[in-house]
Amino acid sequence: MTAQRTALDGGRWHLNHGPIDIIAEAHGDAVEVAVAHEHVWRRFSTLLDELVAELPLLRQPVGSDCALRGPIAQRMWNACVPFRAGFITPMAAVAGSVAQELIACFHRPGIERAWVNNGGDIALHLAPGHSARVGLFADLARFDLRDQGPVTTDGQFEIIADMPVRGVATSGWRGRSFSLGIADSVTVLAATAAEADAAATVVANAVDVDDPGIHRVPASECKDDSDLGDIPVTTNVDALAPAQVRRALDAGVARADALQRLGLIWSAVLVCQDQWRVVQPLSSQTSATSRRIAGDGAGSAVGSVFA
Repeated sequence: MTAQRTALDGGRWHLNHGPIDIIAEAHGDAVEVAVAHEHVWRRFSTLLDELVAELPLLRQPVGSDCALRGPIAQRMWNACVPFRAGFITPMAAVAGSVAQELIACFHRPGIERAWVNNGGDIALHLAPGHSARVGLFADLARFDLRDQGPVTTDGQFEIIADMPVRGVATSGWRGRSFSLGIADSVTVLAATAAEADAAATVVANAVDVDDPGIHRVPASECKDDSDLGDIPVTTNVDALAPAQVRRALDAGVARADALQRLGLIWSAVLVCQDQWRVVQPLSSQTSATSRRIAGDGAGSAVGSVFA
């Protein structure tokens, strides 16, 4: 198994190595963009082996001391430290941390804006005066690869350079990773992609309620090497009473609000069974310059990058 890259339309690149699947795009001076993409490729080709070498430690709960050596592994650990009072391993921030490692290759003169999308966990580079538009797809159950038409989104928002946001991450029980909650999706905006990834995991876990229609099994029965061990993870959710969904979302919003007050997230969108909640940015000045996160973007064309 070796790293692979494929040129896509619009100057984008698809990078793949085992479980890591990246779409990278940049705009600016053509020479600088080409140089940056080459740096991304060189870094990408080494990072999976780097992570695998420390995988046993990465699957251990975050404690008081970090024994990890690699820069990505340390970033994963640091992003999860604020949540170590509960059970969390550095793997909760792996996708965002990888995206964040690669976006650093675009931090060079001549690059106006760039993004690295690692399966919906996104790291951004925005030079002053530039922005990126993000399309939100709220429920993977409705995503059908057989559709040939343009992908439509459930909402869109714009991140501008003077916002303290360079990371967007989404978590939920239908996603690539296991979840303890029942959210179809929780999308978090934060200062970095690693921090957004860890926070999205925590908030999605909090979207929960007691109900016999929620089905769980130990994570080890779904994947024998899961970092969650025998912790029950959500495998299916029946149609719940609307009041139950509201209670679950209330719990998730309470968690997101607490993280926002601590400065760990900028804003969030929580979705469960066709009900939405938006945790708006605390800064009225910046939120006024951003587009509405949910609702008025429904059904419009996908934005510059896709969560």
